Amino acid sequence: MSSRLALSLLAVATAATVVSCGSSDTPTAAAPAASAPAASAPAETAPAAPAAAALSITDPWVKTAKEGMTAAFGTLVNNSGADITVVSGASPLSSMIELHEVVDKDGKMVMQPKQGGFVIPAGGSHELKPGGDHIMIMDAKQAVEPGAEIPFTLTLADGGTFEFTAVGKDFAGAKEDYQPGSHNG
Repeated sequence: MSSRLALSLLAVATAATVVSCGSSDTPTAAAPAASAPAASAPAETAPAAPAAAALSITDPWVKTAKEGMTAAFGTLVNNSGADITVVSGASPLSSMIELHEVVDKDGKMVMQPKQGGFVIPAGGSHELKPGGDHIMIMDAKQAVEPGAEIPFTLTLADGGTFEFTAVGKDFAGAKEDYQPGSHNG
């Protein structure tokens, strides 16, 4: 690994740690730092996409579940001067991962796929939280236990990817209904 790549990885991990914060809606235990973007070849021959290198996540966690559906949360942070759009997600936990939003539909809060994905503004952040935007895991292949480390790969609109690991945590709130295939707008 080149020293330049090592410094870049250290900068991403440091940014994730420094920006880290908690709220009353999310667990406050420390979560693993975000990992570096994946590269299929050595960094000298195939550098990661600029948007992927500029993206980090703070406090990534996954709601514990015995089976079926669960979700991942955290705060996506854009350290660049241009908007970054997350268009899809993947995880070995399930072959069916969707980017979701929660909307009011006739006085009832419902989850639905988020058209266009998550836009993280230049120099800003985008919170993924229970009762709001989140990464939905459908048909989990295994139980998510407290402390489990679940890897995720987000695909960005520019074709880059961003990888991180989220930790399993108990959470009892946010009991929205799921409206598959329904879109607002």
